[in-house]
Amino acid sequence: MTIGVGGSDAATELAAITNERAAVSPIPAEEHLRRIAAAQARMEELGIEALWLDGTTNLHWLTGFRHGQSERTLGALLPKRGALTYLGPAFEVEKIKESVIIPGEVRGWEEDSDPYSLFATTLRDLQVLRGAVAIDDHARFFTANEMRGATGDDYRYVRSFDVCANLRARKSEHEIALIRHAMNLTLKIQTRAARIMREGIPAQEVMGFIANAHMLAGFDPGLRFGIVLFGPDSAYPHGVPRPKSLAAGDVVLIDCGATMHGYASDITRSYVFGEPTERQKFLWNVVKESQAAAFAVAKPGVACGALDDAARAVIEKHGFGPGYKTPGLPHRVGHGVGMDGHEEPYFVKGNHLPLDVGMCGSIEPTLAVYGECGIRHEDHIFITERGAGWFTPPPHSVEEPFRGVV
Repeated sequence: MTIGVGGSDAATELAAITNERAAVSPIPAEEHLRRIAAAQARMEELGIEALWLDGTTNLHWLTGFRHGQSERTLGALLPKRGALTYLGPAFEVEKIKESVIIPGEVRGWEEDSDPYSLFATTLRDLQVLRGAVAIDDHARFFTANEMRGATGDDYRYVRSFDVCANLRARKSEHEIALIRHAMNLTLKIQTRAARIMREGIPAQEVMGFIANAHMLAGFDPGLRFGIVLFGPDSAYPHGVPRPKSLAAGDVVLIDCGATMHGYASDITRSYVFGEPTERQKFLWNVVKESQAAAFAVAKPGVACGALDDAARAVIEKHGFGPGYKTPGLPHRVGHGVGMDGHEEPYFVKGNHLPLDVGMCGSIEPTLAVYGECGIRHEDHIFITERGAGWFTPPPHSVEEPFRGVV
C-alpha cells in the first residue's frame, strides 16, 4: 500500500484541522497606496491618461476593494495624476464608502440612468479630456463597448495589460508570504485527503471533504476549484463529467485550491491506491523528472517558455509526445499565480518574456495516457535574484508521496 494513503476517515481528519487564517495578515492600505503610485508611474511612462478598473481582481489588487461583476457597472477610475473615483449603482454608494480601503469620491448612477454617461462625465471632471484610456482586461465586452460609445473620438482605448498584468506579475514579499501560507495549508489538506481513501469512496465525497477542510483551515469562503479523479479518469487534465468511485490499484489525481486573504493556492498530487505497478512507477517518475527539469532552468532573465521546453524534453525523451500529442504532456507546463489562480506569466512554448524577481507560477507537467491513467505533479515557484524557490516541496516518491509534509 502506498504510504500515507488510506487508513483514516473524514471525521478524524477534519477534527484535527485548526483555523490558521490569523497566521498571515492581509495586504495593508500602505501597500495598496504603493501599488497605485506604481500604476500611475507606469501610466505616465506609457502615455495612458486614465485606467478603468472593473469589479475584478484588478480592482481588488490595486485598491483592496473586492466586489465582483454583475450586469450593473461598478468599478473605479484612476487618472495618471490624482485620486481614485469609484463608480457604481446609487443604491450601492453607501456600501462602497464603507468597504473601500483607499478613500476616494464615490459616484452613483440611478437604475433608470446611463452609467456610461457618468463614466464619460467623470473622465472630463478628472481633466482627462482626450488620449489613451486603459480598460480592465477582465471587463466584459459590453462594458468596454458602451464606454467607448459614450466618450467619443477624443479618446483611444487600450488594454490594461501593460499596467495591471505587468505590475501584478512581480509579487512583493508580503504577497509571496500569503501565497506560501495558502499553498502549504492546501498541501496539508491534500495529505489528509489521501488518508481518507478507501475502496468504493466516490470522488464527490472526497471533493466535499476538501471543501470542508479548506473552510476549517480559515480560507476565504468557497473552494476556488477542485478536481478529484480516479483510474482512467485521471488522464483528463480538467476532469470528466461523471467521476467514478475508487477501486484498488487506481491512480488518484487531486487538483485543488482556495484563496487566503485573496491569494490563491493550487496543488496537484497523484498517487496510487494500493501497490503501484512497475508501469505506474515509471509514469510517476517521468513526471517527477520533468518537473525537476523545469525548476532547474528557472532563474531571472530566462524566457518563460524555457520551462516548458525543459519539462517537455524529458517527456519526449521517455517516448511520449512529441509536442502536445498524447500520450504525453497536452498542455503548457505552468501558469502564474496570485489573486487569480491563472495569471501572468505563462510558462508555455514560445513565450519569450524573461523571468523576473517576484514572478510566481506553477510547474505542473501532466503525463496523460488516455484509457490508462494520468499523472500530474503541481507545485509553484517564486523567482529570487539567486534563482527559483519552491513554495511547497514536490512529492517525495511514488511509494511515499507525502513524506516530509508537516
